[in-house]
Amino acid sequence: MSDSFNAFVLNKDDGAFSAGIQALTMDDLPAGDVTVRVQYSSVNYKDGLACLPESPVVASYPMVPGIDLAGTVVESSDPRFATGQEVLAIGRDLGIAQFGGYAEYARLSSDWLEPLPAGLTLREAMALGTAGFTAALSIQRLEQNGLKPGDGPVLVTGATGGVGSTAVNMLAGLDYEVAASTGKETEHDYLQELGASKILSREDVCAHSDSPLEAELWAGAVDPVGADTTAYLLRTTRYGGSVATCGLTGGFAVNTTVLPFILRGINLLGIDSVQCPPDVRAAVWKRLGADLKPKNLADSISHEVSLDEIPAITANILSGGVKGRTIVRL
Repeated sequence: MSDSFNAFVLNKDDGAFSAGIQALTMDDLPAGDVTVRVQYSSVNYKDGLACLPESPVVASYPMVPGIDLAGTVVESSDPRFATGQEVLAIGRDLGIAQFGGYAEYARLSSDWLEPLPAGLTLREAMALGTAGFTAALSIQRLEQNGLKPGDGPVLVTGATGGVGSTAVNMLAGLDYEVAASTGKETEHDYLQELGASKILSREDVCAHSDSPLEAELWAGAVDPVGADTTAYLLRTTRYGGSVATCGLTGGFAVNTTVLPFILRGINLLGIDSVQCPPDVRAAVWKRLGADLKPKNLADSISHEVSLDEIPAITANILSGGVKGRTIVRL
């Protein structure tokens, strides 16, 4: 291991915010029983929030952001993980309360680690990352609540984003009929390539309505948008259908009524990828290397960036200017 290594560090000194590459040493890393040589990380919406000067998610400074990482174990006191083993970690407190993936080395609790699943490379694992895991967990929860191919169209909102694009591709790979909504008219061809057979505009799925129930359109939905879009899904999902709510890019307040739940038996499924139980996490990652691995996974990587490009890409993801997945090459 190197005596020093590069990391992208956020800091506040007397209230003055700074963000940039710094040289750290192993002594700068937090406590943990496994040290990983990071090879890839990724950029998620939460990483964009972490890089704001007045971040709503960072617990303390200095902080190395990056809620995902994948690499090779270089030191371990846990017998479950051996030197040289390929591993990944997502969520937990990475990048917000403990140094995350935007550094050449990371030290963390072995309980936060997953062995790299069969069927994935380290690069592919970060092409999925938290976004892909969230999409897969959403689909698994929908299926556990009865959704099957052939039941009817499944709507994915925010479909050009990280969660949305991977959800479209996964659902199409499982032979679901997939509809996708987006505010980007220029990306219709992209969504069709991922497997969407019907495309709706953002306005179609977030318009205000005085009606608590509308025509039954969707067998289920994956919703990383929230707010008015969630309300639309609740009033247009078919009897007994489910809406997997997994994000808030459109806001967190939902104006709805109890009628979709008591008259149509709609299920609103909360999707938490951060504190997801270990057995569920392991099962989802296993599927991500198998039946849920997107057929267009390599093509989903729209950007591959280095540490010095992080400020630009995180600002872009917050403004909705990124489609697909962005990975960080360490």
